[in-house]
Amino acid sequence: MANEAQPCPCDIGDRMEYGGLGQEVQIEHIKAYVVKPSAASDKAIIVIQDIYGWLLPNTRYMADMLAANGYIAVCPDFFDGKEPWSPSHDWSKFQEWLEDKKPTNINKEVDAVLRFLKELCGAKHIGAVGFCWGGVATHYLSLQYPEIKAGVSVYGIIREREDRYDLKSPTLFIFGENDAIIPLHQVSVLEVKLKEKCTVDYQVKIFPGQTHGFVHRKREDINPKDSSSIQEARRDMLNWLNKYM
Repeated sequence: MANEAQPCPCDIGDRMEYGGLGQEVQIEHIKAYVVKPSAASDKAIIVIQDIYGWLLPNTRYMADMLAANGYIAVCPDFFDGKEPWSPSHDWSKFQEWLEDKKPTNINKEVDAVLRFLKELCGAKHIGAVGFCWGGVATHYLSLQYPEIKAGVSVYGIIREREDRYDLKSPTLFIFGENDAIIPLHQVSVLEVKLKEKCTVDYQVKIFPGQTHGFVHRKREDINPKDSSSIQEARRDMLNWLNKYM
């Protein structure tokens, strides 16, 4: 999802046949997938889905990866039971579908998840990672929630808010050079404006030759030419979280 004003028609990519290592729980009014590390941890990551929803195995795979690296990972249903996008849907109806699923209208869900992580999981350091739609949502959390210690926004940009460069949390932005959804000029503007206005740490990284969805919707085992970029981006994500959490 490029931005909240011109969202993607993005391809689902390589849908993984993956069951996940965690469990589904109820967090107040929403369902969520939760996976915990093997050792006790007070660090947690909110993993934010793309347009294909919280059930997409690829996103759960990323949550499990975070748990394997010592983080409690929670992937909530930010659509609150509403139907996620599907490859069979008509792209001409996308804006209509998006109308009640704005990635900048998630405070109720975020607040519930924060309470869950603090009160029931003992989390003292909380970050956010999001992909596509979730990349926009992560950018939003970095603007609105100073308690988020670190954010990683993967191919997502907010373009319509006046305060969109006033990050409250250190944030890593990851993009693909050949992303048909997010033109490079949008990324360049983001980088220039962050340099002018942002007072916390940030990084904007563009991966040569890569397309929208490469970090979580391409499988490195069947895309050998992309494997190094996929693995590097995932290492960057983990290194950023480890640095600030």
